[in-house]
Amino acid sequence: MSDERHEGYCTITEGAKPPTADGPPYAECVLCREPTEYPESYKGITMCPRCEWQEAQRSACSG
Repeated sequence: MSDERHEGYCTITEGAKPPTADGPPYAECVLCREPTEYPESYKGITMCPRCEWQEAQRSACSG
């Protein structure tokens, strides 16, 4: 099977991402408490790039 057929199926694009901060203060990652690229004023779940990548790997399609 071609990867092109499954690209849209396995890719999550519907989730809203927080706005990127122009500068400090930055929000803490909810998993590791490291600074994220998101503003501290954002209300919601924020993760640092490393934790976002690890979470994406955990929830990626396995088939």
